[in-house]
Amino acid sequence: MDDLRYRNVSFLSDYGRTDEFVGVVHAVIHQLCPGVTVLDVTHDVPPFDVRAGGLALARSVQYLPPGVVVAVVDPGVGTPRRRIAVEVGDGASVLVGPDNGLLAPAVAMVGGATRAVSLTDTSHHLDAPGPLFDGRDVFAPVAARLCAGVPLEDLGEPVDPAGLMPGLMPVAREEPDGTIVAEVLWVDRFGNVQLNLGPDDLGGADHVELRLSERRHSARRAVSFADVGSGGLGLVVDSYGMLAVVADRASAAEELRAAPGDEVVVAAVGGAEQVPASVTTTVHLRGAAGGTPSGTGGIDG
Repeated sequence: MDDLRYRNVSFLSDYGRTDEFVGVVHAVIHQLCPGVTVLDVTHDVPPFDVRAGGLALARSVQYLPPGVVVAVVDPGVGTPRRRIAVEVGDGASVLVGPDNGLLAPAVAMVGGATRAVSLTDTSHHLDAPGPLFDGRDVFAPVAARLCAGVPLEDLGEPVDPAGLMPGLMPVAREEPDGTIVAEVLWVDRFGNVQLNLGPDDLGGADHVELRLSERRHSARRAVSFADVGSGGLGLVVDSYGMLAVVADRASAAEELRAAPGDEVVVAAVGGAEQVPASVTTTVHLRGAAGGTPSGTGGIDG
């Protein structure tokens, strides 16, 4: 145990829990590197939803312990898309997964990539009866090898992090009439609706109108669920620092009939300060300035 380079593997996927996929990945890691702790972040990312997986990983990454992160949401498995390992924090952690934009938001969240390799050295993979389970046959054994001390450069060919697939992150924009066109980033199991808006993006507006298609709803700024009161909608700063539409012991998503990716027009009620215009941005697996992540705690420790 004392000889391990990394002691923790954090694991996120869209595998679900119905089949054996998650358990098999755990088993491969433990067989190849006994003593490593595997932490399940989530396996309920909607199937094939790379953006949802990338957002979940970005929300989580600052709280994960230093080590290896295996992330698998991979509708392109079996195609020529690359399998990659991305080092952050000068080796504090390594993120392993497909080169399809899944890792990019998390890498950006912890300050950028130090190095990256394409996982082309098959001597570190399992023999595979077919090419459709890279979580078991490539990413799990690579994670185990990294934990056991195999250098990153021995796993494959070095690649420029700037050339890896970026992740697209929607950013709200202002319309000429002063309304804000936002997007639903995430709906959690309680029905809270996270928007791509920060706490200051609505200026001083205490009350807003939310427009989804032809439906209109009113919401007011609140601090907690209880502040909203029965039957109403509130706009709170959620646990990740974003604005979310919530209800008290009820589902705001059901009330709004909202789902991730839906467009929400937010109009301040009462002439509140307008916010600056913005556009959709692309998140790249860039190199870290000085090689040191800018976040605090967790994976970038």
